[in-house]
Amino acid sequence: MRTQFTLLLSTLRLGISLLTVFTFTLQFSVARVLPQLPDWCKPLPRLEYNSLERVNVSDGWFEVYKVAPGTFAIYEPHQSEEVISYLIVGQKQALLFDTGMGIADIRKIASRLTSRPVVVLNSHTHDDHVGGNWQFNSIFGMDTAFTRENAKGSTADAQAEIAPGEICGNLPKGFDPKAYRTKPWHISFFIHDGFRIKLGGRTVEVIATPGHTPDAIALIDRDNKLLFTGDTYYPAPIWLYRPETDLAAYEKSIARLAALASEVNTVLGAHNIPVAPPTVLPALVQAFADLQAGKATCKPEGPGKKMCTVDKFSFLLRAAP
Repeated sequence: MRTQFTLLLSTLRLGISLLTVFTFTLQFSVARVLPQLPDWCKPLPRLEYNSLERVNVSDGWFEVYKVAPGTFAIYEPHQSEEVISYLIVGQKQALLFDTGMGIADIRKIASRLTSRPVVVLNSHTHDDHVGGNWQFNSIFGMDTAFTRENAKGSTADAQAEIAPGEICGNLPKGFDPKAYRTKPWHISFFIHDGFRIKLGGRTVEVIATPGHTPDAIALIDRDNKLLFTGDTYYPAPIWLYRPETDLAAYEKSIARLAALASEVNTVLGAHNIPVAPPTVLPALVQAFADLQAGKATCKPEGPGKKMCTVDKFSFLLRAAP
């Protein structure tokens, strides 16, 4: 009996060992086949979206939220920029403020949200905000050399957006990563600070906010108390490190936006989360002043860059050589 028990125990131990080896091998194999989620992707979906009205669209790349009457945030959560474009609908036409990455068909999304003619205007012309411009016939642009140059398109900037670690989940079916680029587009009409776009029963006004780029703008919808800030403000580290960035101009621009805080109820930035209270604008001005005064905590963030945090704001800046 003891011999049989010993034999049974040995067999059981062998089975457990084989099961352990099999489990480890399976886990190792799965880890090799399945890509690891990048860190920025792990907190998604962001809790702030739970309070917004989601609009169902049959496109897995975009999520759409109604953030105000006739105002839709078109969100791209599967790429690290988490860029947000806005469709602003009037009685006669609609304005698409940015066209996103160009990875999926934003024109199709806009046509599902409104039957009115759509004109495009970009908060600035970095590649992640102009990717779908080429799909539209009517495009307004700021009258700057930076805008004209970027309208030629870019391959290198676009390819950097789909590099390893930049995508959360799968790219759209049929998307060709090797052919991905920001396609050239044609500027139909050049505009300037103070230009007003009449949409029919609704008017938005252009506010020049150079700093992040020379052609950066914000939009104010005074009747609906909405301020669209592009990349001048959004609730994530604000990028101020690129060669075209002008910190002195940025300081003046955020002060100009902060002066409008009492006139609006909602601030709509171009990345991560679409809505914020207007109190963020004077707070941003103070945080940037503290940054300039050397009160921020900074640490290296890749070659030639540093991340500086002060209060509840973070700024990605050029590091001294």
